[in-house]
Amino acid sequence: MTQPALSPALMALFVETIGQDTFSAALSKAGLPVEWARPEKYASMDAAQAAQSYARLQSALRMYYGRGARGILLRIGSNLWDRMIKDAPFSIKAQASLIRGLPKSLRRKPALELLARILGAKRGDITVHTLDLDLLLVDRASPATLDQSDDTPICFVTLGLIRECLYWAVGEEHDIEERACRATGARQCEFKITTGGRS
Repeated sequence: MTQPALSPALMALFVETIGQDTFSAALSKAGLPVEWARPEKYASMDAAQAAQSYARLQSALRMYYGRGARGILLRIGSNLWDRMIKDAPFSIKAQASLIRGLPKSLRRKPALELLARILGAKRGDITVHTLDLDLLLVDRASPATLDQSDDTPICFVTLGLIRECLYWAVGEEHDIEERACRATGARQCEFKITTGGRS
């Protein structure tokens, strides 16, 4: 099983995306230090520490928002995609431009592979597969699930990232389902993207 890891820069971006006021209230309720709401806190972390913080902060947000957490974390994931692309190094931006230049019907898988490249701490952490007419994103590290246990999948931020990445690529909404999650005891997190053979 792959050890969860996350880029500290990505962790800082995640914190910026949430917004300090909301974040501080959630942290206080979860008993976590308020300084966790400051993006600069994560600059000195290694990838394992960033992954641990990512999981704990998402857990705090789920606890704070209760039943409304799914929708809020999906929105955070969607907003995070925009920041990731905007703050990406030149090589990622160049790849993004190439993807947007492809015919629309050929953009989905490369767009998800770009997301995997940005999100994965190392090559092979996240892979994208063709599943008949649909797509499957497999996250073997899944830092959001570190030390988490639940009856149902919890990777709402990743779902939001996938949703926004595909919308950025083709300008269409997609049905996305997390059909396996490490928090529920699965070996890896799996997200099925229904394209239905759309062009």
